[in-house]
Amino acid sequence: MVVQLANGVEEIGLDHRDRTNMADVTLRVNGSEKKVSVSPETPLLWVLRDTLELTGTKFGCGAGLCGACTVHADGAPIRSCSTPVSQVSGKNITTIEGLGANGLHVLQQAWIAEEVPQCGYCQSGQIMSAAALLAKTPNPTDEQITQAMNGNLCRCGTYERIRKAIHRAAGNGGAR
Repeated sequence: MVVQLANGVEEIGLDHRDRTNMADVTLRVNGSEKKVSVSPETPLLWVLRDTLELTGTKFGCGAGLCGACTVHADGAPIRSCSTPVSQVSGKNITTIEGLGANGLHVLQQAWIAEEVPQCGYCQSGQIMSAAALLAKTPNPTDEQITQAMNGNLCRCGTYERIRKAIHRAAGNGGAR
């Protein structure tokens, strides 16, 4: 099936928006309340990208296994590709666009300083998972970083730079 999106782009595949089962859903995204009319089972990722045009959150695997689609729901990292929008109604959703409310977030600054990205595709999900870690554990050990980042895949293999950037953002200049 070919679906014509609002921005004129055609999407080929299954229509993830079941137009026969539309409902009004209220979300708080990056500090602003948004009301959308979508199927309650629509993955949050597609609401963010297609309806709200917040394209920083990426589609990777569609099964919640790679972490590219990670956003925060009430401060906890979730996989937006496998989370129905109905499950996050009324929760505070933070995307990569809302992470640094007044400029670059300390993690984004550390990512730049440590030259983390290569292709960059996984980076928004990586940063969102790291931000959730630092919110709970301001000075994580290597083991805590490994545990928190487990499930965020980087095909370029920049894991050591990611670890250094998290340490840098935690305030110890990238040292362990």
